[in-house]
Amino acid sequence: MRRRPSPPLRARSRAGTPRSRRPDDEHRQEGGRQLSTEPTPAPAEDAAETSPPAEPLLAPRDGLPPVIETSTQLVEYAAALRGGSGPVAVDAERASGYRYGQKAYLVQMRRKGSGTGLIDPVPLPDLSVVQDAVADAEWVLHAANQDLPCLAEIGLVPSRVFDTELAARLAGLPRVGLGAVVESLLGYTLQKGHSAADWSTRPLPEEWLVYAALDVEVLVELRDALAAILEEQGKTDWARQEFEAILAAGPPAPRVDPWRRTSGVHGLRSRRQLGMLRSLWEARDDMARRRDVAPGRVLPDSAMVSAVQADPVNEGALLELPVFRGRANRRLVATWFGAIARGRSLPEADLPPHSRSGDGPPPVNRWADRDPAAATRLQAARAGLAELSEKHSVPVENIVSPDLVRRIMWSPPEDRDAAAVAGALRAGGAREWQVELTLPVLTEAVTKA
Repeated sequence: MRRRPSPPLRARSRAGTPRSRRPDDEHRQEGGRQLSTEPTPAPAEDAAETSPPAEPLLAPRDGLPPVIETSTQLVEYAAALRGGSGPVAVDAERASGYRYGQKAYLVQMRRKGSGTGLIDPVPLPDLSVVQDAVADAEWVLHAANQDLPCLAEIGLVPSRVFDTELAARLAGLPRVGLGAVVESLLGYTLQKGHSAADWSTRPLPEEWLVYAALDVEVLVELRDALAAILEEQGKTDWARQEFEAILAAGPPAPRVDPWRRTSGVHGLRSRRQLGMLRSLWEARDDMARRRDVAPGRVLPDSAMVSAVQADPVNEGALLELPVFRGRANRRLVATWFGAIARGRSLPEADLPPHSRSGDGPPPVNRWADRDPAAATRLQAARAGLAELSEKHSVPVENIVSPDLVRRIMWSPPEDRDAAAVAGALRAGGAREWQVELTLPVLTEAVTKA
């Protein structure tokens, strides 16, 4: 394998690229740049002449380690981690779309002097021995919010994190997916194709394990490259505050009315139909949980919506619908028809409303009619935030929460001065760097009308 390029030097050359030389932004969100997680486009011909082609990473540099699936192996690797140095690269693989919930089915770790560990949490559901070994180290993850909840379930909770996806956003990179950032800053291409696999499969195929090991192979190098860019741009403290906020946020709160996320729900017009869908969704969810199967594999969303729209009068009529003709659903027809019947017979007072009531402002497209002054304030805020986004090369949704901006513009503080706006921002969870950066723009916007 060729000598790896120096991350800081490569990072500086990318960080110094003038804004006009970066790829045009095809989409905008909330008045600012919207990043993509798609692979980085092929470079222009002149860039290709000066930059070496990306080298594919096909195998772990130290060879593929055996999967850790016994307590003895786990204790040995924990000791190796404790004897290592520097940050710890961490990743987890789930079985989204195959199993119920977001449980981790493989945990990958790598530390200088310790090597890579592929830990199977199925036979080893308690990883506290690993936690004790690296509790004080900085953990490097990509899109930490996705993995931290499932890691916490098996006893892995960091005290410090470095999120390479979030760092890439703050650094202004045009693509923030792991493969794209590794290729852009380190000059390597990662394998693709197994992120959506059923990681509950046992035994895990070797090619999947290679893919998993490579996900942490250069994560610490990537962290160093991004840290160099952030330092050069004066954003190191921004990143620190963001990483601390990730840990402080804790696990996400349970969704309210999760059945409303059913694909196609907007095709149902009456409260009675919504009540039938809710009942059917709850029956499916209960069965999926008991079977540990993704709900969509028990009964597709489209089948539930179609059944509600058809409103079958008996089990036979339900079996006439396409999805319900299959062998599995024929056996469950009593369950599905019973759920529909329960929703159909609900008292009017128990039917769900057409939309979930919330404590936030109405949809933005209604502001001009309901409160023209608020619409004017929001327009001014968006314009100012878009300028900040371009100036600092940070997506506007990372500069400040768009939902928080809407709330402040819809219901401004009584005293429309900087102190009151700063208080509203902090109360809404904005970090100090966000308050400092956006306060002049938002204070001016709340006085527009």
